[in-house]
Amino acid sequence: MTAYRYRALNEQGKLVKGFLEGDSERQVRGQLRSRNLRPVEVEEANRPAANSLSWRPRLFQPRISAGDLAMVTRQLATLVLSNLPLDEALQAAAQQSRSARIKGMLLQVRSRVSEGYTLAYAMTEFPQVFNEMYRAMVAAGEHSGHLGPVLEQLADYTEQRQYTSQKLKMAMIYPFILVGVAIAVVVALMIFVVPELVGIFVHSNRELPLLTQILIASSDFFRAWGLWLLLAIVALVVTVRQLLRNESRRRQWHRIQLRIPGWSRLVVAIDTARFASTLSILMASGVPLLDALRIAGQVLTNLVLREDSKAVAERVQEGSSLNRALQQSGRFPPMMVHMVASGEASGELETMLARSADNQERELEMTLGTMMALFEPLMVVVMGGMVLLIVLAILLPIFDLNTMVK
Repeated sequence: MTAYRYRALNEQGKLVKGFLEGDSERQVRGQLRSRNLRPVEVEEANRPAANSLSWRPRLFQPRISAGDLAMVTRQLATLVLSNLPLDEALQAAAQQSRSARIKGMLLQVRSRVSEGYTLAYAMTEFPQVFNEMYRAMVAAGEHSGHLGPVLEQLADYTEQRQYTSQKLKMAMIYPFILVGVAIAVVVALMIFVVPELVGIFVHSNRELPLLTQILIASSDFFRAWGLWLLLAIVALVVTVRQLLRNESRRRQWHRIQLRIPGWSRLVVAIDTARFASTLSILMASGVPLLDALRIAGQVLTNLVLREDSKAVAERVQEGSSLNRALQQSGRFPPMMVHMVASGEASGELETMLARSADNQERELEMTLGTMMALFEPLMVVVMGGMVLLIVLAILLPIFDLNTMVK
């Protein structure tokens, strides 16, 4: 059976929407008529709706959030652990969802499972929602017969990733707002306030102080070219984003990031923590080490680090230990390498990888906290310095006039 999305008119002529399962579109239309509904549109749930923008790039197609994915995974884990058959668990999770998109997706997955496919295979129809790591863990859980516990681990992992991502975003909101307000205040002063205050000096024959001349020239520039400057900045950002779509250019940019003092440490900490956490949960779910290394490498956002992870997998495949392969890369944190070595020696590699990820995330949180603690007073000082320069540029000609009067 297949899940179908429908739009139909009820007895009052009101348009209703929903999902039904059936062997064919014709059968679903028959089910609708038996419910006194007149079908308007019936199509498979995994196809874009007819009124959607079919030309949209895949990147901008709707996808569920990490929070929704964690909630669905948690529901499935609870239902599977309650010894409910998988197809019934999927149907129950779909019924509990308020999102039509999630409901249709789960019903489509259930249809494939009812046809005899594995859950992991059924999820391949939605790669934007269930990534390779997710499907590999589900496949390992199905193969070992421990799907419920694996789904619980997946829910914990997704919730932790969402929490970390949210924490990073929240940490960056205040600095961006502060910088935006500072720029807006200075630009407003230059465009609206400064011309009114220094206009009385422009038509005088006296030579103005250099600072005042610079202020007047800057004010004239912003008034004449401010809008064009803003458009140029937007165009530059769009152009750079388009250029970075090319993998070779993006790799060069990522390589430059790893050479910037301070910033490189932040990039490596974020990526390697994600790598260690993903590798730990994959191995704990029963995924073989080589497969786990290949999948965990895909979560690295920096292409240079991703290439290093591939080299690590190749060395391990050739017989090297994981800690030696990580050490030879030279980019993974020494503490992570030492903890991996300890885990390999004690036979608790996945546990030590999880601890390594926790340590790196705590260190990352402390680093961000320190950066924010330094950034806030620095921005206040910079803002105060710029306002002071504007005030001095306005007051210097007035001081000169007072001197001449005396």
